[in-house]
Amino acid sequence: MPDTRYLIAVAAVCCALTWALRALPFTALESLRSSRTLQYLSTRMPAGVMVILSLYTLRTLPLTEVRVLAPLVGLAVTVGLHLWRRNALLSVLGGTAVTVALSSTVFTV
Repeated sequence: MPDTRYLIAVAAVCCALTWALRALPFTALESLRSSRTLQYLSTRMPAGVMVILSLYTLRTLPLTEVRVLAPLVGLAVTVGLHLWRRNALLSVLGGTAVTVALSSTVFTV
């Protein structure tokens, strides 16, 4: 059985490393907050990420089958809700609900 002092030292080192690794991103971001590049990316990246994810998801759809309509209708609902309400959570949940509902009921072949 290891010595008690050794176990306390190991626990202290683990605590210090965990705290440092969690605090480091906040310390690094403090100097970047005034960066013009970071401000530009913070406004453009969410839309860019959604476009990339949408294209990646839709890239393998078989366009000759009827079941392709469920994800396309879900995408249209997501875009429509976002343009209408400008609420990302509502858009994603609404589009997902429509896609799941259509996939599980209407377009099953």
